[in-house]
Amino acid sequence: MRADERLREEQVMNERLRKEQSNWVARAAVALIALQLIIRAVLAFGGYFYWDDLILVGRAGTQGLLSPGYLFDDHDGHVMPGAFLVAGAITRLSPLNWVGPAISLVVLALLASLALLRALHVILGWRPVLLVPLTFALFTPLAVPGFAWWSAALNSLPMLTAMAWVCADAILLVRTGRQRYAVTGTLAYLCGLLFFEKTAIVPFVAFTVAALYGHVTSSASVREIWRRGMRLWVVSLALTAGWIGVYLLVVDQQRWSFDLPMTWDLLSRSFTHGIVPGLVGGPWDWQRWAPASPWATPPVAVMVLGWVALGCVVAVTLVRKQRIGPVWGAALAYAVACQVPIYLMRSSRFTALELAQTLRYLPDLVVVLALLAAVGLCAPNRPRRGWLDAARRRTVVTVCLAVVFVASCLYSTATFLTSWRDNPAQPYLQNARAGLAAAHAASDAPMLDQEVDPLVLQRVAWPENLASHMFALLPDRPEFTSATSLLRMLDPAGNLVDAKVTWVRSIRPGPAPQCGYLVQPDFPVRMPLDGPLLPADWTAEINYLANSDGSMMLSLSEGPEVKVPVRPGLNRVYVRLPGAGDAITVRANTAALSVCVAAGPVGFVAPR
Repeated sequence: MRADERLREEQVMNERLRKEQSNWVARAAVALIALQLIIRAVLAFGGYFYWDDLILVGRAGTQGLLSPGYLFDDHDGHVMPGAFLVAGAITRLSPLNWVGPAISLVVLALLASLALLRALHVILGWRPVLLVPLTFALFTPLAVPGFAWWSAALNSLPMLTAMAWVCADAILLVRTGRQRYAVTGTLAYLCGLLFFEKTAIVPFVAFTVAALYGHVTSSASVREIWRRGMRLWVVSLALTAGWIGVYLLVVDQQRWSFDLPMTWDLLSRSFTHGIVPGLVGGPWDWQRWAPASPWATPPVAVMVLGWVALGCVVAVTLVRKQRIGPVWGAALAYAVACQVPIYLMRSSRFTALELAQTLRYLPDLVVVLALLAAVGLCAPNRPRRGWLDAARRRTVVTVCLAVVFVASCLYSTATFLTSWRDNPAQPYLQNARAGLAAAHAASDAPMLDQEVDPLVLQRVAWPENLASHMFALLPDRPEFTSATSLLRMLDPAGNLVDAKVTWVRSIRPGPAPQCGYLVQPDFPVRMPLDGPLLPADWTAEINYLANSDGSMMLSLSEGPEVKVPVRPGLNRVYVRLPGAGDAITVRANTAALSVCVAAGPVGFVAPR
């Protein structure tokens, strides 16, 4: 009887110890996530709109948010209706206000962190070792560039959330057989697909993680993993096939280079200058040439330290753990597979190797490495290898290494933020917003539509690089039109200044004495230039004398017609004429309108 009582007391004591351990591990995990969110908030609110962010802003201001053309637009090879919808809603609520995007970044980071914590708990329970992969995933700089850039984060963070959630549901489905996990896993996968087509890799990652978990714990074979999770696997594969069809319908993919030497160079550079230094909190240093995004430039010391740390971890785990080889193989395979398609699609023989050092293609690798680390920690220890068993010395060493790792990560994050803040878009947009508001208050004259500074958004993003798109949602601004009587422009700093038309070409003097070119409704006129113009968006200064209010149509020899309002008397109007040719054709729209047009310059708009 006393033996039974003693056994019950021991069981109660063990259960109490397990609960206490679970409580402190859970509290520590929450504290780590809270610390990460503080760091992410500093990073988010310290950033600003950059490149593709402004494309999203322009499209949200000029298209309907629920229109198929907006939601299913080919955005540089991406199909991302969920990201478009979220970005559009935030932009409509507060145009060109960075607070909204910054809040969304922190919220999405929270969701991804909680989903990862759930997955690690499903794999490891509330064991203290859970904090090791969690700390790595939360703080490594490998995920920082993909977070700070809003448009990239709208792709990657929902994908990371879906990846962690589906992996957890797959293991729970195999473990318990409850079909609700197949439903929730499928829904999470679908949500991730709506934000990023790369989410299509999630079912394969989930199957691999579940199979490796079954292998290292000897709980299920690959065949059993397939059979027990069949509903999740089959429905996910069907969704993948359907989304591939949507992708091919939306995207005219002509970007594949198949430049294998360049792909190899980029892949090698990503390992030596990105992944390996990131394992120890590198790269520590970043460089940037605006308008490019920052790229990692790790010192030789952190690169060597990364390789040494990686070698030590591989050696220790192979000596300590059984059946761990396939886990390492899967980690290496994913590190290659998550990058090769991107490099084949994005690179050419002229591509700079710094593309591989931007690290923005690696956030999903961070989550996969954390999940695989958790699976590896479940592997049984080898017999007679007790030198790493739980002990105060092991705890002290682990805590010290974790502190050093986090400190290294924080330093890399701080240096990234310093580089990321060197963003010419921020002063430009802030100056432009103030200048447009002042112009609107001073005059009701419209502004000639124009391209923004190339350091903010270049012509490859046309038409989103036009002021009429970028500032479309601002309530306090002049109207943007193709013709105006008051020529103003945004200078390279975003300040609104008076402008003039440069004399690239000029309209030749007209044949009519005291008139130049006489334009009437039944008599369109061709006004020759003193030389040809190549295809571009040109601006013409039209000096005219009209007898009444009305409008006329102007066009270059090769280009669309532009409607130009006219007023009675001697006036001047500036017209934006896209196209090419050696003459401008003018015709009057209004009955009884007679207009005399004099010579004037045709060229580009420049500050006066």
